[in-house]
Amino acid sequence: MNATLATASRTPVYFLSIGGPNFIEATEHPAYAALSRIGHEITTNVKPKAVLVLSAHWQSAYTNRLEINVASNAPIIYDFYNFPKHYYEVQYPNRGSPEIAERVIEKLGNVGIEVERVERGLDHGVWAGFLAAFDPKTNPVGVPIVQVSLLNRDDPEGHYKLGQALQSLRDEGVCIIACGMAVHNLQDFRKLRMSGESRKVMPYVHTFDEALKDAATAAAGERKEKMLGLMKEDLARRAHPTIEHVLPVFVAAGAAGGDVGERVWTMGEGSLSWAQYRFGDVA
Repeated sequence: MNATLATASRTPVYFLSIGGPNFIEATEHPAYAALSRIGHEITTNVKPKAVLVLSAHWQSAYTNRLEINVASNAPIIYDFYNFPKHYYEVQYPNRGSPEIAERVIEKLGNVGIEVERVERGLDHGVWAGFLAAFDPKTNPVGVPIVQVSLLNRDDPEGHYKLGQALQSLRDEGVCIIACGMAVHNLQDFRKLRMSGESRKVMPYVHTFDEALKDAATAAAGERKEKMLGLMKEDLARRAHPTIEHVLPVFVAAGAAGGDVGERVWTMGEGSLSWAQYRFGDVA
């Protein structure tokens, strides 16, 4: 293991609500500015040795094991369809780290989680938001980015345990960033847009947003129970008809350990919530 990783201070954990491919052009959107502020916080104050990222857009292809990107140089993936041509020409310079990937594999192996090594690019669930948070020209992250998949099942508790397995990487200077969406109902989003009511905020957005805040910012000893209970309510299925976009927040909360969560920013839009969370202190 790299000695510089072993001596680093404990990093905070982040859950970032990140939009779709068209978000890269929404530079005047309030969420774009919010992500930019968080990105500057990470590069200026956190100063990680590496970033470990999980995305709602990568669930493992395997039932009983995760996948991790071990590529040294990861291109980006255009994992979307029917967008204008220039969306498929966007670039996001980055580099990976096989060494850090192996360290992640070791941590997961210690708790019996098997991992498949793959060479893969970053999906848009990462780079569309990282272009705002870590603009390559004005605020490059400047450290390796290693992506690990989510589990191949809709299992909030399993993802919380995944975060717990990754927690000690924070003591080695690795900043864990989980990317998803605090509220994500695309069915209603399309209906609102088609009816010309895209500015209308659905009632469940605020209700779930506040319920998630209550659970995610609870004392460490109560947080897991509250978060798992949240997903058993009918409200959760209104906010997340499919739950892949909320699973990353369970990873972040699990990786937080004894650190308390803070919702650092939020905004409801249609049937979405752009809530952003940090778990742990910033130096």
